[in-house]
Amino acid sequence: MMPFPLRVTSLNLNGVRSAADKGVDAWLREQARPDVLCVQELKALDADMTPALRELGGLTGAAFHHAVKPGYSGVGLYWKHTPDDVRIGFGHAEFDAEGRYVEATYTRAGGKRLTIVSAYFPSGSSSDERQQAKFRFLTDFYEHLRALKSAGEVLLCGDVNIAHKEIDLKNWKGNLKNSGFLPEERAWMTRLLDEAGYVDVFRQIDPNPDRYTWWSNRGQARAKNVGWRIDYHLATPGVAARAKPGSAWIYTEQRFSDHAPLTIDYA
Repeated sequence: MMPFPLRVTSLNLNGVRSAADKGVDAWLREQARPDVLCVQELKALDADMTPALRELGGLTGAAFHHAVKPGYSGVGLYWKHTPDDVRIGFGHAEFDAEGRYVEATYTRAGGKRLTIVSAYFPSGSSSDERQQAKFRFLTDFYEHLRALKSAGEVLLCGDVNIAHKEIDLKNWKGNLKNSGFLPEERAWMTRLLDEAGYVDVFRQIDPNPDRYTWWSNRGQARAKNVGWRIDYHLATPGVAARAKPGSAWIYTEQRFSDHAPLTIDYA
C-alpha cells in the first residue's frame, strides 16, 4: 500500500539513548507526529534497543542497521504504515559493517513502488583516510541510487555530510578546503541532482538562507546560527512534486542532538 499523504521526519540523533533522555520521544508524539521517522547515528547495538527506543514517536514498526563497532553510526526507520519489504544495508561490505543504510519499500497494484531510505553518509573530517573512504562511498552509492530510481519512486532522508552550495553553510569561504564542502563532494551532489534526476526537496520548497540542520559544539555556533545544512530529503521527481509548499520544518526550539529534526509533508 502506498502511504501518501505522508509526513516524514529525519534526524541525526547523535545517540538514540542520549536523544531519548533529552525528550525526543515526547516531541515526536506531541508535535512532529510523523508517519515515517528516519534516524541516523543510533550509536547503539540491537541489545541496547529497549522497547521504548523501538517505538519512538508512537511508531510501532521499525527496522535498524547497527554498526559492528559498538557506540558507532547506525541508522533506523520507523513507520506507521507497514512496508511490503525491508532491506538492511545496500550491498557494500565496507560500509554495511558501519550501519549506514536501511530501506522500506511499498508496492501497490500494478507494481508501482515507493522506497523510503534512511542513510548516514560517512564524514571525512577526522582524517584523510576517512575522507578517502567517503569518496569510495559516494562512488558506489551513486550507482545504487540510480538503480533504485530505475525501479520506482524514492525518498532518501538522512545525514549526507555535504553542504551543497554556499547558501547551505554560514562560513562557506572558510570551509572551501574542509570535508563536507570540498569541490568533489559538491560536484557529487550536483551530479545526483542534474544527471541522476533526484530533487533536493527542502530547497525546492524553501529557497531562503540561514536554514541549517547541524551546528558545531564549539563556541556559540548554535546560538549564533553558524551552521551547515547537511541533512536532506532527496527524492525522485514524482515524490518531490508532492512536497507541500511551506511544510519544510527545521525544529530548533529544543536540542536533542547537534543536529535538528527536518520534517516535510507530502500530499
